[in-house]
Amino acid sequence: MSDSARLFVAVSLPAGVRSELAHWSRAALPARGGVRRLAAEALHLTLCFLGEQPLSAVGELVGVLGAAAEPLASVGELELGPPVWLPPRRPRVLAVEIGDPLGALGDLRRLLAADIATTIDWESGRERFRPHVTVARMPPLPGGERLGEAIPPTPQLSFICDRVALLRSHLEPGGARYEELASVGGW
Repeated sequence: MSDSARLFVAVSLPAGVRSELAHWSRAALPARGGVRRLAAEALHLTLCFLGEQPLSAVGELVGVLGAAAEPLASVGELELGPPVWLPPRRPRVLAVEIGDPLGALGDLRRLLAADIATTIDWESGRERFRPHVTVARMPPLPGGERLGEAIPPTPQLSFICDRVALLRSHLEPGGARYEELASVGGW
């Protein structure tokens, strides 16, 4: 048994939003070789990917998560945005952007990243935070081929960001399986 785990902190989406997104992705993306649509229960919005961390750090991370309760309450309403292929040049992921009109989700991410970085041996990446929910994965297209398919609009849904969780990712042949280790919110 390993003494480390692949960890990340994510916004938990309401069950109805996850269900609508999973249904939309099945209709939006035609079946093709290598495409894996994520199950509704696997859909989330990653705030901080922590990578491989020692299991001994989980207790400290639970404490950091607890400190996020107050800023989490100020995030407010988020909305599903347009579909987007990521990365843009050689897409491997179909995602749905998340609209954060007040920018509070980005503030919550910065606060969590700073607290995590001072608690465990981890550095936040320098890439720009682009809130999104991954709904499908696929292998890169050969020779830089571009996706020509038009993707229909996403459902027009909004939701309250009221729960953040520390998740463990188990990599399996059929894709990742997520285990919730702790959460804050859900009020």
